[in-house]
Amino acid sequence: MKKAGILNRHLSGALAELGHGDGVLVCDAGMPIPDGPRVVDLAFRAGVPSFAEVLEGLLAELVVEGGTAASEVRDANPAAAELLAGSLTGLEFVSHERLKELSAGARLVVRTGEARPYANVLLRCGVFF
Repeated sequence: MKKAGILNRHLSGALAELGHGDGVLVCDAGMPIPDGPRVVDLAFRAGVPSFAEVLEGLLAELVVEGGTAASEVRDANPAAAELLAGSLTGLEFVSHERLKELSAGARLVVRTGEARPYANVLLRCGVFF
């Protein structure tokens, strides 16, 4: 049994399968989930777990070389925008519609219980060397 890090066996296993360039969509409870990517649904109740908690846990375990978020987050959810800007280098902003299109190419979707708008980011996995 793991004693630290991500304990959810489905999420931990899915992360171990990721490689350089793979996309991981971390999304709020309202984001449409595309057909295709593996989905680990962590949503329990509105707001639980939060986008910030899940993103923090993922960034502690993944090598991330960049990310893409919806430009609408800046006005609609300044706290999420600030979190993303402070957590990711190589962050790009696109329209929410474009983010939904890009999410179809993700290898993994991690759905949170976040109930604030536009708390979504498509992470791009890097390599540790």
